[in-house]
Amino acid sequence: KTRYIAFTGSREVGLRINKVAAEVVPGQIWIKRTILEMGGKDAVIVDADADLDAAVEGVAQSAFGFQGQKCSACSRAIIDERIYDKFVEKLKSRVERISVGDPAENSNMGAVINEGSMKTILNYIEVGKREGRLITGGEPAREAGEGYFIRPTIIADIAPKSKLEQEEIFGPLLAIIKARNFDHALEIANDTEFGLTGAVYTKSRDKIQRAYRDFHVGNLYVNRKCTGAMVGAHPFGGFNMSGTDSKSGGPDYLYLFTQAKSVGEKSV
Repeated sequence: KTRYIAFTGSREVGLRINKVAAEVVPGQIWIKRTILEMGGKDAVIVDADADLDAAVEGVAQSAFGFQGQKCSACSRAIIDERIYDKFVEKLKSRVERISVGDPAENSNMGAVINEGSMKTILNYIEVGKREGRLITGGEPAREAGEGYFIRPTIIADIAPKSKLEQEEIFGPLLAIIKARNFDHALEIANDTEFGLTGAVYTKSRDKIQRAYRDFHVGNLYVNRKCTGAMVGAHPFGGFNMSGTDSKSGGPDYLYLFTQAKSVGEKSV
């Protein structure tokens, strides 16, 4: 009896829904339609000529807002090698000012959703310590039993194709990757199975135009953070394993839940 399925969640569950929906059962007379909004491994590219302070603030907010538990969160910062060390230093200083605790106590960052999520994130942090260089964080923010609080964590010197660079984590953990130049940064950014959000910080109009054309994500932002799509202004949805190319909030989204009928009538 099910005709349409709209889903927001993980890649694994979304693909399972898509597979089951594709199976035709006896008596079924239609093809089930799936509208899937899945995960991301979202990147922010910082060019050598970028406003460094603005880029640091945008990455910090994108990576650690809502504890990084957003499919649009910045999970990778890809930095031009000419400003890499300076960026890492500035970002470390900014992130260490984030207070972790009960939001009712004027903290900047709360707990992750549950114990299972906390264990998964802490496991990824241990992987990151082996794959790269821990800059800050890397541990629970409170004693065991006092909540699922994790310090915002930055791990630098992460290599393309590594586990931390490829897999969605859904938590306050940021990988920093060094790029030779802007073209190399785009190559790294696109080299995952996802394509949800991304951002570019640069003053070059030519590079902005190149990002429009070649940064393969459903929602691209220029000189601002990669989270916070504005309702009514930024239809939201990604490419590749991030979903079925539907754009929630867009002018055509509701048509996905309807059938279009063309009618022709000859006057008599």
